[in-house]
Amino acid sequence: MTDASRASDKAGKTLHQRAYDASASGPLTGLRVLDLSRLFAGNVLTQMLGDFGAEVVKVEPPTGDTLRGWKTAGVSTHWKVYARNKKSLCLDLRNPEAKTLLAALVPTAAILVESFRPGVLEKMGFSPERLLELNPKLVVVRISGWGQSGPYHRRPGFGTVIEGMSGFASINGFPDREPVLPPMYLADGVAGAFGVSAAMMALREAERPDGKGQVIDLSLFDPLFSLLGPQAANYRLTGQARRPTGSRSSNSAPRNVYRCRDGKYVSLSGSTQSMATRIFAAIGRPDLIDDPRFRTNADRLKNVETLDALLGDFIGRHDQGELVELMEAAEVTVGPIYDIAQIMDDPHVVDREILAEYPDDECDGLPMHHVVPRLSETPGSIRAPAPALGQDNRALLAEIGVDAAAYARLVAGGVAVEDGAALAEEDL
Repeated sequence: MTDASRASDKAGKTLHQRAYDASASGPLTGLRVLDLSRLFAGNVLTQMLGDFGAEVVKVEPPTGDTLRGWKTAGVSTHWKVYARNKKSLCLDLRNPEAKTLLAALVPTAAILVESFRPGVLEKMGFSPERLLELNPKLVVVRISGWGQSGPYHRRPGFGTVIEGMSGFASINGFPDREPVLPPMYLADGVAGAFGVSAAMMALREAERPDGKGQVIDLSLFDPLFSLLGPQAANYRLTGQARRPTGSRSSNSAPRNVYRCRDGKYVSLSGSTQSMATRIFAAIGRPDLIDDPRFRTNADRLKNVETLDALLGDFIGRHDQGELVELMEAAEVTVGPIYDIAQIMDDPHVVDREILAEYPDDECDGLPMHHVVPRLSETPGSIRAPAPALGQDNRALLAEIGVDAAAYARLVAGGVAVEDGAALAEEDL
């Protein structure tokens, strides 16, 4: 038994067991996506398209997509989760013959996704102009740190740098500490989700009788910055840059994380007047509803230290489970602070299959998140596990006239790579 198998044997066994459904379809069935991207944003984007039926072809270099190398306990968990429902075509695009093969596949696709540094796609011989010449209705999604134009467009643009320069880190954390970066791939994830909607909008235009393909300039910076609120307008009005407030909100109170008697934590929000009223009643202090310090949201924000002390004292006299039950009975928006072990055992998570467990040879069951979002009539599905490197080379290249003998020569010449490929003598 591997370390991963032992770990999975200890956690998450309440999850529903699910099998891959190769026969399932979705609203994007019949749509081909060529994914030349690396790392996280592009893989999030194409995983979402794949979940809803698109045929996503990962065009990987001989070393494989970068996510294959992100391992936990020796297992490429990022790859397994974000490459589900995808196919792998492994070509060495430094080779002119590999470029010819890719060019032959471009007319078969509706969307092409890439995340090279600006200018690299052009150097490879696949400028947007050429791609649209090969396929006039193609939607080309170009992911980069800073965009395809501007003074910074040729800079490396990993999400870490974006999360700092976008202003996110400056408002995250606590006022007496250094700025805090997110503990996950926030800029990439946000860009990937934005990219899905952008690709669908462009595809809608391309599918009109007189519609054309187009290029989507998707930076990591722009989407994240757009979600940080009206900071520029607020700064113009006040001359004050927003500072970090910990778990408090600068817009409403109460809103914070509070410690319970058993050392566990809860999060609580009273972002509407009616909710604040319920909170005061629930803690046995209905008098606070008419207290001038807490009568309105503006009053509560001005007196947030006092308000948090009152709430903290009440919550600190209850264990987490007791506090949550009490507040939920009063219809107050409160919830326990969970770690992943608690999430995997939560009845809501299990019942809705927000996580379910899929077969996997390396870790004796692979917990994966559900298809998001949920459609009532044409839902997405998890049809296939992440592919081995070059797993789909033969079938995909056969579409453009590469027979078994020709494929064998491609492998022998390093033009195409297939993980663990064992070519029969008659193919050589």
